[in-house]
Amino acid sequence: MIEDPRAIVAREPMHSRQVAAIGVAASLTAIDGFDVFSISFASPVIAQQWGIDKAALGVVLSMELIGMGLGSIVLGSTADRIGRRPTLLACLMIMASGMWLASTATDPLTLSLVRLFTGLGIGGLLASCNAIVAECANDRQRALAVALMIAGYPLGAVIGGSIAAEILAAAGRWQAIFEFGAFATAALIIPAAVFVPETIAFLCQRQPNHALQRVNRILAQHGRRPVPTLPPKPRSDDSSVKGLFEPDLARITMILTLACFMHIATFYFLMKWIPKLVVDMGYPADGAAGVLVWANVGGAVGSIAVSLLTQKCRLQQLVIGAMLCGSVAVGIFGQGLASLTTLSINAAVAGLFTTGATAGLYAIFAQSFPTSLRAGGTGFVIGVGRGGAALGPIIAGLLLSAGWPLSWVAPFMACGCLVAAAGLSQMTVARVRPSKVQK
Repeated sequence: MIEDPRAIVAREPMHSRQVAAIGVAASLTAIDGFDVFSISFASPVIAQQWGIDKAALGVVLSMELIGMGLGSIVLGSTADRIGRRPTLLACLMIMASGMWLASTATDPLTLSLVRLFTGLGIGGLLASCNAIVAECANDRQRALAVALMIAGYPLGAVIGGSIAAEILAAAGRWQAIFEFGAFATAALIIPAAVFVPETIAFLCQRQPNHALQRVNRILAQHGRRPVPTLPPKPRSDDSSVKGLFEPDLARITMILTLACFMHIATFYFLMKWIPKLVVDMGYPADGAAGVLVWANVGGAVGSIAVSLLTQKCRLQQLVIGAMLCGSVAVGIFGQGLASLTTLSINAAVAGLFTTGATAGLYAIFAQSFPTSLRAGGTGFVIGVGRGGAALGPIIAGLLLSAGWPLSWVAPFMACGCLVAAAGLSQMTVARVRPSKVQK
C-alpha cells in the first residue's frame, strides 16, 4: 500500500529543513509586525508636523488594517490556488515597496493610500505563513509551531520599535522608520525563496505540473524515501470562499470570524493608540514609543507562553482565559497611570494577554480548516477580523474627538475581548471533524 506523503509529514519527527522553514516564517511575521506598527511609532510626529486631529489620525492608523483584511481574503485564497510559496514572495515585494513609498508621502491622503497598499501584502503574508507552518509541522507540534510563528509578530515590533525610538530621538525624521522597514523587508526575500519550499500538503491537494517530482524532492531533503505516485486528486477541490460555508464548516467559520473581529478590535485599539495617548499625557514621543515596545515585549512573552502551554492545556480554554485577562488589562490602561514606568508595566501585561490570545487564535485556525481551504479559510477569518482591527482605532479616535475621556474609551474598547471569548466558548459544539482538520 502506498502511503500518503501528508501522513508521513504528520506522523514523523520534524526534519531540520522543516524547522528552518518555520523559523523563516517566524522571521517574516516579525517584519510583518514591524511594518504594521511602524505607523504607530511615527504617528505622534506625523500628527504634530501635519496638524491632524485624533479622528483623522485614527483613519490613517487604520488604513493598512483595511488593506490587511482585503489581502488576507484575496491573497489567502490565491495561496490555495497557485501555492503558498509564490504568494508569500509576492507579498514580501508588495510590503517592501509600500514601506518605501510611505517614506515619500507628503500628506495624509497619500500616506493612507500607500498604507492601504502595504496592508494587502501584510495580510496575504500572514495567511500564507500560517498555512505553510501548519503544513510543515507534524501533528504533535502543529499548534506549538503556529503559536511560535505568531510570536515573531510582537518580537518584530519590539526590535523594530527599539530602533524606531532611537531614530526618532536621534533624527526626528519619521520617514526614516519606513525606510528602515523597506530595507529590512526586502532583505528577507532571498531567505524566504531559499528556505521555504512549497508544502507537500498543497502539492498533493492541487497536484500542479511535476507535483510528484517536487514532492519526492522535498521528501529526499527530509531524508525520507520517495513515493511512486501521489494519492488521487480530490474530485471536489473548492478553494473559494463558498467552501467555508458548506454545512460542516459554516458554523465554525462564523464563530472564528466573530471571535477574530471582536478580539482584534480591542488589540489594535491598544497597539495603534498607545504612542499618541502617551504623548497626550505629556510624555515625549521617544518615551511613548518605548511604552509600545514594552506592550510588544509582553506580547512576545504571551505568544511564547501560549505556545508552550498548548502542549499541556486545552487550546480553546487557554485562549478564552487570555481574552478575559486582556480585557481587564486594557480597561486598566485607560485609567491614567502615574509614570512611564507604570504605563509600560500595564502595557506589557495588556500586550501579554491580548497577543497571547491572538497567537492561540491562529493555532485554532490552523487546526480548523482542511488543506484545500487552510490559507483561504485563515485569510477569510483574518480578513473579516481586520474589519474589527480597522474599526478599533477609528472608533476610538471618534470617541476621543467627541470628548470621551480615555478612562471611558478604554473599558468600552476592551469589551471586544469579552464578546470574542463568549463566541469562542461556542466552539465546543462547532468543532470540525478530525478528518477535515488533518486532511
